[in-house]
This record gives sequence, structure tokens and C-alpha cells, in this order.
Amino acid sequence: MSDRIIGQVRRVNGPVIEVMGITDAEMFELVRVGEQRLIGELIKLESGGAVIQVYEDTTGIAPYDPVYGAGMQLSVELGPGMIGTIYDGIQRPLEAIREMSDIYINRGITIPSLNREKKWHFVPAVKTGDRVSEGSVLGAVQETENFKHKILVPPKDAGILESVVPEGDYTVEDVIAVLQTENGQSKNLTLMHRWPIRVQRPTARRLPLDTPLITGQRVIDTLFPVARGGTVAIPGGFGTGKTMTQQAVAKWCDADIIVYIGCGERGNEITDVLAEFPALIDPRSGRSLMERTILIANTSNMPVSAREASIYTGITMAEYFRDQGYHVAVMADSTSRWAEALRELSGRMEEMPAEEGFPAYLPTKVAEFYERAGSMEALNGQTGSVTIIGAVSPPGGDFSEPVTQHTKRFIRCFWALDRHLANARHYPAISWLDSYSEYLNDIAVWWEQQVGAAWLDDRTEIMDLLQREVRLQQVVKLVGPDALPDTQRFIIEVCTLFKNAFLQQNAYDKIDMFSVVPKQARMLHIIVEYWKRGRDVIKAGATLVELRKMKVYQDIIKMKFSVPNDDLSDLDKIEARLGRSMDQLEALHA
Repeated sequence: MSDRIIGQVRRVNGPVIEVMGITDAEMFELVRVGEQRLIGELIKLESGGAVIQVYEDTTGIAPYDPVYGAGMQLSVELGPGMIGTIYDGIQRPLEAIREMSDIYINRGITIPSLNREKKWHFVPAVKTGDRVSEGSVLGAVQETENFKHKILVPPKDAGILESVVPEGDYTVEDVIAVLQTENGQSKNLTLMHRWPIRVQRPTARRLPLDTPLITGQRVIDTLFPVARGGTVAIPGGFGTGKTMTQQAVAKWCDADIIVYIGCGERGNEITDVLAEFPALIDPRSGRSLMERTILIANTSNMPVSAREASIYTGITMAEYFRDQGYHVAVMADSTSRWAEALRELSGRMEEMPAEEGFPAYLPTKVAEFYERAGSMEALNGQTGSVTIIGAVSPPGGDFSEPVTQHTKRFIRCFWALDRHLANARHYPAISWLDSYSEYLNDIAVWWEQQVGAAWLDDRTEIMDLLQREVRLQQVVKLVGPDALPDTQRFIIEVCTLFKNAFLQQNAYDKIDMFSVVPKQARMLHIIVEYWKRGRDVIKAGATLVELRKMKVYQDIIKMKFSVPNDDLSDLDKIEARLGRSMDQLEALHA
């Protein structure tokens, strides 16, 4: 890092520092402040001065302390060694820092993001004389047993390879190829490269979002699905299960890579994540979930400006793996804390506040973040995606506050958490009344190909019943259930069955914690068939008591626990028994 002095401290206001005598600096340049070399970023330039946000505690910084410029923007290091690592908000490896610090992170500490000593076995995919373009694959490193890390030509670089190393073991700083660029200069290529976190990595084109991200959670996959490359908000008050829902999605979704950003959350919650994730077993590989996970821990007692940067650090890592042709899921927990960091920094810069004190550019920042999601064709022709699942923590569970409202403008899937469901131990506590998904029509073809055309009709039928039940429950509160005819009481009965037997999942049950797509579709179809056939036999004269007495009724209630994901034959038997039982009731009242 360069040691050139670009100015001196004029004023210190928490993490925001005003600089005077500024020379030879650029916007978003990485800087070091004072003799302790505290890391910061230049966020405002004016005549003869500048404003810096510092990512560490500024205690002890005084006027006239020197400010050093790095000559580059705040960037992340991208290469082998990222998987399974725990970083802070500016990509400093926390485990390596722990070995050099006491119980707190020492200020000004500098540790490379990627291990400089570890050697990786590189297998080249190109040879000397080959022409390569931006994002071309130079070769691969087997980073974990189940993950192949592809080494890419950095964006903005292209030309002819003057030399390529043979297969062997190399560190991330060893030169693996020499590129003669289009302007005739030679450039050394290594296993790693840097990329500024506030700049979206370039792609060839956006692709349609027509494939769902399967999470194994029935309320999500069946009622409110998200497409690969889509955007989701999970709003909910304290204790409604935002972190729990994100962890379940992280464990069970069919993404290749998980980037979990703990942005401004309480230290005990981050501790739980750090303790649980290494112990979780990836259901697809049978190995530790950390072998496909990157954790970014930036707790609420860490510097507020680093919280603001952590979101961009995580999304830049995700884009890098997307360019390798992988599907990445980003868990941002929570974007409200990130917005609060923006508000605090804006206040210290004496900017004009907008609603509830948030800066006027909050909607722009939210849009820029979610815009980096998508299913893309990379510059090298690989197809990958970045799905963003952002938790929102509205104060008091008020969904009308600015962060939730602005987020809803830029996302297409909304999983609203309900406190009453959470208090009733209904997990996941996703409200079927307040949630929605705009990806339904985009992914309907995929569902039809996987499970048949009946899925969309069944989903539409059950959603209509849930809406009708809300209106009936209002009548029940006034006059009681006995005042309703059996045809209407049966609607309430079916909806209660659907909530308990389908929507509610037991995260501790080996069978029920995850449901494959065919099982979800079959379970839904059985419940809808119970509704349709039951409606007809009630019209023929049967009673609710007779319907509840059917033995198959208990089978339907227990099917989520009794039918394993790898053998769905018992669902065929339940559906057949349901048909026979309904036929008998019809014959009895004919």
C-alpha cells in the first residue's frame, strides 16, 4: 500500500473525518489515517478538502495527523481461500486477527484477506499463445472436496498469453500466466485479483428468471417462491424469526455458494451463526455447510461505517462466484442496520435528512444494492446467478417505516413475518396474508415440467380458500362458529388442516425439516382433493363430524412426518384411501 501523504486531519466527528490540504486523491479512494494507519474511505471531495469515513475507532486521532492515500478504491481480494472463512465488514479475516489481538480487534491491524502462504493445486485450462478475453477461465483449483474454484482473467483485461505455468502448487501471489494486453503491455496474472466493492462486476447480459431457488420450506416454495437471481425481503419485528428463516434457507436451498452477511446484528446472534454453521451438514454433500459458505460478521458494537461497507463486500464476493458459473445466495441480516449506519454517517456529515432522519438518497442506495442481483451470462459465457435475501427489522414491526417501504419498491418477493404466528410457535412464521411473490408466472413452466400442470391450479385454489377463511373468521368472532353452515365451517376446517399439515414445519424433525418439490406438490394436491371431495359430500348431506372420523384424515395430518423425501409411494396410498373414503360417504348419503 502506498505511503504518499494526501492531506492532514482538520476535524474529527466520530467515524467521519474532515481532511484539509488534499492533493492527488480520488472519490472512494482507500486511505489510512494517523500513525496507527486506521483504514478509511474518501467519500466526499471539495476544493482543498475532503471527507473520510473510517472503518475503525477514531479515538486518539487529532488535527494535523497525516492521511495516506492508497491509490486505489476500497476493494476485496478474490481468489482461493474465501470459502469457509469468517471476515469482518471490510474483508479482514477474523480468525487470523484473533491470533494477533487480545479480546478486541487492535486498531490499524493489517492482515491480507487471503492466506499468502498456503499453496493451491492449479490445473491450467489454457496454454501459451491462447487469446483470452475478460473473465476467461485460466484454470481451476479444487478449493474444497466439492467445490472447484475457477481462476478468471480479471474484467477489463484481454489479450494473448505470453506464458502459462504448468500444473502444480502455487500461492495466491505467484504468477500463473503473463498476459500481453491489447495495448502491447505485459501483465502478470495470479490466482487472485482485486475488485472495488462499490462497482458492479460487468456481465454480457441478463437472463430471464425462470428457475426457482428451491429452499425445502413449503410455505416459500409453494406459496411465495423466489427465482434464482431474484430479490426477497423478510421483514419482521424482534423475535419473529428473521435470522432463523435465513439460516434455514441457507442450509437447504439449492444454491452452490452461500454468502451470509451479519450486518449490525447483536453479537449473541452472530455468535450463534458462527457456532452453528460449521456444525451444520450440507444435505447435498454430507459435509460441513461451511465448505460452501462465506461469513461476514459485523456486529452492532463494531464501527458503524464498516457496517455500511459490509453489504457491498458480500455482494462483490457473490458476483465473483456468479462469474464462475455458480448460483449464489446472499443473506443480508439486516438491511435496516445498514440503513441506520447510512443515517448516522449522513447526520455526521450534516446532510439534509429526509423521512425519519434517513438520508434523501436511501432509496437510491437500496435500489443499487438489490439491482446487483440477477441471473446473468458472464463475460466468459458461463451462466450464474445472485439471489439476494435481505432481512428488514422495522421498529415495532411497523411495515410502513421508510426502509421497509423503499425495499418493497425494488424487490419482487416479500416474506412478511407475523408476530402472532411466531408466538404460537408456528414455524416458519411467514404470513400467508401479507406475503407475496411476483415470480409465480415466471417459474410456472418449471413447476409444470417437474410436477405437472395441476400445481398452479392447486396453489390458486388454496390461496383463494385462505382469503375466504379470513372473512369467515371475522363472522365467527361476532356470532361463533355454530352459526355458520357446514359448507362454510368446512372452509375453516380445511384451512386449519392446511396450516398445520402443510405450512408449519418442524426444523428438528429429520423428515419434516426439508421437503422436496414432488412431495410438496403431492401434499398440496391431497389437501385440495380433500377440500373438493369434502365440499361435494357435504352438499350431498354428510356432516363435518363424519369427515373428521375418516381414518385417512389422520393420515393427511401426519403425512409431513410419515412420508420420507426419497419414497413418496405412501402419498399415493393416502390419496387412494381418501378417494375410497369419500366414495363411501357419497354412497351413504346418496
